[in-house]
Amino acid sequence: MRITIIGSGYVGLVSGACFADFGHVVTCVDKAEHKIEALRAGRMPIYEPGLAEIVASNVQAGRLSFSTDLAGPVSEADVVFIAVGTPSRRGDGHADLSHVFDVARDISRHVRGFTVVATKSTVPVGTGDEVDYIIRMVNPNADVAVVSNPEFLREGAAIEDFKRPDRIVVGHADPRAVEVMTEVYRPLYLNAAPILFTSRRTSELVKYAANAFLALKITFINEIADLCENVGANVQEVSRGIGLDKRIGPKFLNAGPGYGGSCFPKDTLALVKTAQDSNAPLRLVEATVAVNDQRKRAMARKVVAACGGRVRGRTIAVLGLTFKPNTDDMREAPAISIIQGLIDAGARVTAYDPQGMEQARPLLDPHVAYAEDAYVCAHGADALVIVTEWDQFRALDLDRLAAGMTGNVLVDLRNIYRSEEIEKRGLRYTCLGDGLATLPLSYPVAAE
Repeated sequence: MRITIIGSGYVGLVSGACFADFGHVVTCVDKAEHKIEALRAGRMPIYEPGLAEIVASNVQAGRLSFSTDLAGPVSEADVVFIAVGTPSRRGDGHADLSHVFDVARDISRHVRGFTVVATKSTVPVGTGDEVDYIIRMVNPNADVAVVSNPEFLREGAAIEDFKRPDRIVVGHADPRAVEVMTEVYRPLYLNAAPILFTSRRTSELVKYAANAFLALKITFINEIADLCENVGANVQEVSRGIGLDKRIGPKFLNAGPGYGGSCFPKDTLALVKTAQDSNAPLRLVEATVAVNDQRKRAMARKVVAACGGRVRGRTIAVLGLTFKPNTDDMREAPAISIIQGLIDAGARVTAYDPQGMEQARPLLDPHVAYAEDAYVCAHGADALVIVTEWDQFRALDLDRLAAGMTGNVLVDLRNIYRSEEIEKRGLRYTCLGDGLATLPLSYPVAAE
């Protein structure tokens, strides 16, 4: 099939490359000329493991191309995917749909014959109805079926997620779209990926509900970590204990400094606004948003406390800037709030991240210094803070690390080390949710 994807950002580029790898003929369209020129030259605008290789192989095979011209690719397409950004709107937190609606107008002017228009962008309930309305208002003769086809890609594992999805969700109001979308995803039948065909509005809400639930799960275990520290329990063991329950499952139950990225922060906020406007407030999601925002700043205070309550004039080394490993995405990364909190407290900050430093520079205080590797970052530091759990941080030479530091504080905000292996190097170890480490000898027990 001939597929056109409008928007060559994270979702559009990964989707386009994978569809081409299935054997479809794909054109990725973007208005940003510098991005298209880079893609044609084989330079990726984002870091995603395996993406450069899959793009190169499909460009060479003639199945994947890039263009700034929307007219030709849309007129020739069987399916046009909308994969443009829907950031939080300034001032009120609603999803900014201006790019989606602009694309709908452009599509309407160039579509020829029966075409499925599929929204991959994360959009609030009712957006598909508005896209359908816009297309038919601009071009009453357009023969289109507008569907919702949300993505469920994890940054850092996006290609695997696309090719081996848990599920494919398609919301439609035209039975002709079922046949087309079934053919688009036919290569996944070998992996037995279930396809849920439902209404457009239901499909749109599935995406938001899924992200909100995962964000709630992360926030829940983070609050349990705080409780563990105060009552003498260990959050990692609590997490394992509840995760073994098949009704709960182990995923998204690792305590950390709060969620970030391109999806959870903006999607939870947009869902809250939609629910409030619909007179059905989602109080659990509202609390999740508030608690997560507060947690990021609280992590800076945790570092200060680990340093004896004072960091003014001291050097703090920060390992990991991106919101998660295997990506260069700095959007809403906890490191932003943590570093700003440390600088506000008077600390000097040196940072290192395997992929995110260029993206971090415009977002962080200009006084932050950047190192070429973890050991250079830690050299001369009074304290070291692990913020993102990159694999290379899981097996550091702890003796070398300790020998290069001026101080002896290591704060592990991802719980990737064990206290005994850190402390035998002469370092003082602080992690999340380990109340057993600070349990008094005569801990009070509630009276029966």
